[in-house]
Amino acid sequence: MTLQDILDPQIDASFKGFPQHSAPLRRSDVGAQNWNVLDGDLPLPLAIVKRDAVTHNLSWMQRFATERGVDMAPHGKTTMSPQLFQRQLDAGAWGLTFATVGQVRAGATTGARRCLIANQVLTASDLQGIQSLQQEFAGLRIAFLVDSLAQLELIEAWFSAHPQATPFDVMIEIGVAGGRTGCRSHADALALAERLHQSSATRLVGIECYEGGGASGKTEPDSAYADALMQRVAAIALACDAAGWFVDDEVLISAGGSAIFDLVAQQLKPALSRPVRGLLRSGCYVTHDHGFYKRMVNAVNQRLGCEDGLHPAIEVWATVQSCPEPGLAILAVGRRDLSYDLDLPTPIAYSPCGGRSVASAPADWTVSGLNDQHAYLRWTDAGSALLQVGDRVALGISHPCTTFDKWRWMPVVDADYGVCDALVTCF
Repeated sequence: MTLQDILDPQIDASFKGFPQHSAPLRRSDVGAQNWNVLDGDLPLPLAIVKRDAVTHNLSWMQRFATERGVDMAPHGKTTMSPQLFQRQLDAGAWGLTFATVGQVRAGATTGARRCLIANQVLTASDLQGIQSLQQEFAGLRIAFLVDSLAQLELIEAWFSAHPQATPFDVMIEIGVAGGRTGCRSHADALALAERLHQSSATRLVGIECYEGGGASGKTEPDSAYADALMQRVAAIALACDAAGWFVDDEVLISAGGSAIFDLVAQQLKPALSRPVRGLLRSGCYVTHDHGFYKRMVNAVNQRLGCEDGLHPAIEVWATVQSCPEPGLAILAVGRRDLSYDLDLPTPIAYSPCGGRSVASAPADWTVSGLNDQHAYLRWTDAGSALLQVGDRVALGISHPCTTFDKWRWMPVVDADYGVCDALVTCF
């Protein structure tokens, strides 16, 4: 796959949301078509990304990290969009984070040369995949997570069967009881660290944790939770440093989902005998959302005293296809088109059929349910029964990760919903 294939592929009518009447186009030519979402130039439903909000979010988050002396390694799995990867790197990101070895290829092809895999790698195909990627892309560094002796034994078995392989860079993951992966105790983490240091198959380069699973959006419990987790991370890092188990001159310490990143950012650089690079892995910040992360980051804004934090940059537009009874409109959009894993979508705006005017959705509009291709928009106030068949409704989503993976491309729009660019995804 060439750089052009991934950054500037050809888009055609086989891509959902692309006009059926249009000839195939290179992605870079989409902005020159003078399309406008509100003119009906593109078929609905359609996920769009707002240019100005993305630009704001990239700048805001990079500035946040820089002011705290830490670096960004944004989680690429959120968007899997090479165009957004490139913009994150251009904005100053140290590297990119991924969830799988396969995802790393998209980042490396885009130009990333420092990649974290925020997951346990242990199968033969994935271990071989890392070796192959590092041979294919000169200067590519990949570090992944280890949380058990059982995982290490699988790595060592593969490594011993491949004498030409180079040792793997690894980070110990620290977990929490009842959570996902990660060492549950200080003793287990240190026992693993010592074995990683002794192993010829691994190079211990840092410590990692993920705090997002315990976030509530309430400052007092979230602060206590984040402090306790980061104190564990620091204690293990100090012990490994004192024992001489880290192999590089610089130690990587990483945390930071997209919910309470401010609470861990200030604790990513424990005082060790060698330099520490603190890495925030937030990914959803690039488009933010109108649901879960909006609620979480409202609390972040309050803690920071920030009046202009992250902006929602992704919307899904749909047509009203039926108004079958009072208080109900059926939208031609569903689970095939937008996320529904955390919250149902939120109606945020509407535009009458045949016009470009856009108005905010009334407060009593809610989406009560989704089918594969239908959404149930309901309201309670008879005075807000504004919709007619053919009108358009904009939905805000909750959790951008599981909306991006439903679209092979997305138009990028200006403030008037004119299409000025496009991005593609590589799921």
